[in-house]
Amino acid sequence: MDLHTVCSKGVAYKTRKRVGRGIGSGSGKTCGRGHKGQASRSGYSRSPGFEGGQMPLYRRMPKRGFTNARFRTDYTVINVGDITGFSDGDVVDLDAILAKGLVSLNTPLLKILGNGDCSSKITIRAQKFSKSAVAKIEAAGGSVVQLDAKGRELSA
Repeated sequence: MDLHTVCSKGVAYKTRKRVGRGIGSGSGKTCGRGHKGQASRSGYSRSPGFEGGQMPLYRRMPKRGFTNARFRTDYTVINVGDITGFSDGDVVDLDAILAKGLVSLNTPLLKILGNGDCSSKITIRAQKFSKSAVAKIEAAGGSVVQLDAKGRELSA
C-alpha cells in the first residue's frame, strides 16, 4: 500500500445484510441460520460467554487474589510546572484549573505533583500534594491548603 493508493477511511455505516431474497443472493431460504436447532428459531438469543454447554472460560479460570479496584480513590493529577498563567495572589483549585483548560475533569479530587517549576506566589487548594510540590510552591512564596474529600479545609 502506498499513499497514492489510499482513497478513503471507509464507510460510516455498514449496509445491513438482506436475507431471504432467493437462492442467488447466497442467504436465501434458511437466511444463514442453518437447518433446525435452537439457533434457527425466532427469538433465539445466547448469553455472552456461552460455549455450547461446555464450561465457559470465565468459569474455568481460577478466582485468585484480591482487587481493590472498586474502592480505589482516583485523582485528577497535574504537575506544578503545568500551573502557569496564574498571577501572584491567585487561589488555584480544581475549578480554576478546569476554567483554564489545563485538565479535563475525570474526578472531583485534585492531586498536585512536583514536576516542573513554580514561579508565582499562588495559593493552591487540593486534596493531595507530593512533598516536592509543596517544597517548590513554598520556595516560590506561595502556600498550600489541603482539603478533605468534600472540599473542606483540613486543620494543620
